[in-house]
Amino acid sequence: MNKIIEIKNQKLLRIINTLVLISVFFLYFNTLYANGYTEKNTNQSKLFNIGKTASKKEIAGWDIDVRPDGHGLPDGSGTAADGEDLYDEKCSSCHGTFGEGEGSWPKLIGEHSSIKTGISPEKTVGTFWASPSTLIDYIHRAMPFTEPQSLSWDETWAISAYVLYLNDIIEEDFIFNRESFASVKMPNFGNFVTDQRPDVHAIRCMKNCKKVEDISIKVALLGYASGAEDADQYTSGGSNSQKDETPMEIKKTLGQETYDIACKICHDQGVAGAPKIEDSQAWEARLKQGIDQLFAHANEGFQGTNGFMPAKGGQSQLTEKQVNDAVEYILIKNNLQMEKQ
Repeated sequence: MNKIIEIKNQKLLRIINTLVLISVFFLYFNTLYANGYTEKNTNQSKLFNIGKTASKKEIAGWDIDVRPDGHGLPDGSGTAADGEDLYDEKCSSCHGTFGEGEGSWPKLIGEHSSIKTGISPEKTVGTFWASPSTLIDYIHRAMPFTEPQSLSWDETWAISAYVLYLNDIIEEDFIFNRESFASVKMPNFGNFVTDQRPDVHAIRCMKNCKKVEDISIKVALLGYASGAEDADQYTSGGSNSQKDETPMEIKKTLGQETYDIACKICHDQGVAGAPKIEDSQAWEARLKQGIDQLFAHANEGFQGTNGFMPAKGGQSQLTEKQVNDAVEYILIKNNLQMEKQ
């Protein structure tokens, strides 16, 4: 009997000790909070001995957004006259000499009259954007396509001014800077409304999903066949898919389609060190590395001594096969033999 009582007392003692430790733990944390430990200038990582407070320099590298109310606008300035040569050098190969767009790259200019013709105006800087902050922010953050964030703020102001000038929004000698920003009124300003709809939290279905093996992708062979159904045997989804047996003309057609979407903008003109499509010697030298290496560089991206190749030409929606088709198209254009290593 005494033994049972002793065991119970020991268990009770352990429970009491545990409760005391928990009480001390919470008392410690409450004391820290009461003494202002969580003030915004205090490094809370000391509490858990992880991480560090970001320095002002580190924050500045990320804090580059410009908002419609002008918050985040940088120092510097520029005029359309200043930006014309910069635009020709860094922007025109994609967006056209006067912002009219090249190939699949977006137009920057549009007729203001399209704003009045319906609720879906042509989506250009001059006919859709509600604030010039979008233009400044995006140019500085993501342009030029091959060298994002390489522009100084003066260059950004100048190119932005030139694009606005092309859209008849400002005059050629208008000094575009932080002080004059608020005076620039976009043609479509006021036609945007705040979305009042409540947030919706959908419930995932995850039932009766289609099997992956039952899904096939069909590609229309433009200039060759009448529709996607004729291409089935040449795609990964077709039952007769045999890449090596694909007729040469089909390869050229498929490859040129992808080339025009993702490769033409750089390889037609040799932008940013890219070898021109008709430079047979340059492509022959690259082919000596092996066709698989060429495929890998095109799909995964490559930093060379003379330039930078973005993965899939910056068109992430393309499949690996589409990119490989584009590589083969270039080699076929140069009469180069493709042999697997």
